[in-house]
Amino acid sequence: MAHTRFVSMTGWPLGDVLQAWRARMTPGDAGLATYGDRRRVTGLRREELALLAGVSASYYTRLEQGQSRNASPEVLDAIARALQLNDAERAHLHVLSAAGQPRRTTRLPYVERTDPPLADLLAALGDVPALVLGRRSDVLAWNASGHALLGFGIAPEAPADPGTRPNMAELVFTDTFQRDLYVDWPAKARAVVGNLRLVAGEHPDDAVLAALIGRLSMRNADFATFWADRSVQACASTDYDLHHPLVGRLTTTQQSLRSLNSPDQTLITCTAPAGTASAEALKLLTLLTAPTRTAA
Repeated sequence: MAHTRFVSMTGWPLGDVLQAWRARMTPGDAGLATYGDRRRVTGLRREELALLAGVSASYYTRLEQGQSRNASPEVLDAIARALQLNDAERAHLHVLSAAGQPRRTTRLPYVERTDPPLADLLAALGDVPALVLGRRSDVLAWNASGHALLGFGIAPEAPADPGTRPNMAELVFTDTFQRDLYVDWPAKARAVVGNLRLVAGEHPDDAVLAALIGRLSMRNADFATFWADRSVQACASTDYDLHHPLVGRLTTTQQSLRSLNSPDQTLITCTAPAGTASAEALKLLTLLTAPTRTAA
């Protein structure tokens, strides 16, 4: 059975992202004088970026066009400094460069199963809302509080069956509850897309992930717009204002903890400082959903 190798939505992934990052920088951002010249391009010219990175303009042009795919780590770091990339973007740049090298084997898509120690930790969290996400943002497991907070309207047992598992990235863009839950929905949506782009760079051969990105790009205009932005974002710890239909307005800190045993799996916890109104709202949500969880 043939499998299509996923690289990017438009072609040479390193070139795509370099063009996007170059376009978002102005000469003023880079400390270059323009002397009032009329510019035909948005952002930096290739020659200007090459000068800032200390490489020849012809070499940088070949690199951006995919004609040279063996950039050294030192060159990539120099380009990253010139583009003023953050740590996540710099790491993504190196990942994309490595993804352009020839590969001898292609792994078949696999069905993810919750790492047992991670499942034990999830259960031990008790009433702290939490869930385990797989590589492709599939919900592999969630505790009762995590389901009550983030899975409202979805059968609590859904993650147990790989065929019915909810996908949080897809839900953020297609589910009405998720749209209404996040007060600043665009911020959450951009974080989801930025994380997906990081994962896609790390796993260019994942046909299932490619299908998810392609499906969302074709069917959801918001996703297509955010994906075209080429931004990357590592989900670590972020505060989100929520508006839950059962307990109203609250603010939670969503933290992402990656498993060392299964690096593709991430434990997401949602917490609020003790004694705050948001912490009380989480407690109230636990009480309100306790009968439903017992029946389930």
